[in-house]
Amino acid sequence: MLLRRHGGRPSIAGLYELPGGSLHAKEQPTDALKRSLQIHAGVEPETFRLRDVASFTDPEDRELQYLFILYDVSLDETSRITLDGEYDHYIWRDIREIQPAEITNSTAILLDVGEDGLRENNDLSLDVPDENVANNTTVVIHSDGGSRGNPGPTAAAYVIEDEEGEILDQGGEYLGDYMTNGIAEYYGVLFGLRAAAKLGAHNVNFYSDSLMVVNQLNGLFDVKSRDVPVYNDIKKLLFKFDRVHFRHIHREYNRMADGLVNKILDEQEGK
Repeated sequence: MLLRRHGGRPSIAGLYELPGGSLHAKEQPTDALKRSLQIHAGVEPETFRLRDVASFTDPEDRELQYLFILYDVSLDETSRITLDGEYDHYIWRDIREIQPAEITNSTAILLDVGEDGLRENNDLSLDVPDENVANNTTVVIHSDGGSRGNPGPTAAAYVIEDEEGEILDQGGEYLGDYMTNGIAEYYGVLFGLRAAAKLGAHNVNFYSDSLMVVNQLNGLFDVKSRDVPVYNDIKKLLFKFDRVHFRHIHREYNRMADGLVNKILDEQEGK
């Protein structure tokens, strides 16, 4: 279901968007969505299923960054849509039929709709936007970090690819003799984002096999930044991009970055 904005600033007025709203302090995302659907559409959802999490930088205010939590929702078949004054029309639309000109930028990102319509995903479900990457405007990053001993000798690495899977850059560093896996994973993210910024990337699809790091960077888990100083450096880097999308993948899909980490640690042991 898409709702059409009745008013608002020029970039969103008259365009359709996914129904939703903002979280209040200490409010659970599902409670916020339930409240927003009741207010804007007059319906109450029956079930929720987490689908995705994505960050979005407002093109009209580069210092404003949003974190979107996307859910698949089911409604009672007898539900009747009743719009409030913020919206003036609604449509039920198959995602494959959505045209980019009729939706807001944030909705296009959440639904992965490009200029030519719905983008195709590869077998690993890496939702890489179908954009021209001749100037590296869109990149895919895989990062990893590891500690032998946890804590112990530690390294982090990254691999940056374009949408065709061509490697644009890769690298990593030895971090020291006494560090944990969790901190190493964060350094992998930091190194990857720094390299992507140097390439001039605007949009980043970031993949890590650390569920903890992905959930923390997506804002689902709290982080005590004083205990993880590198976290603050990553958050500052995010403002250099239009969009950074953090996704979790299984370890077997992160072999290149993992291999670089082990290579660095092997070389260090051989010294």
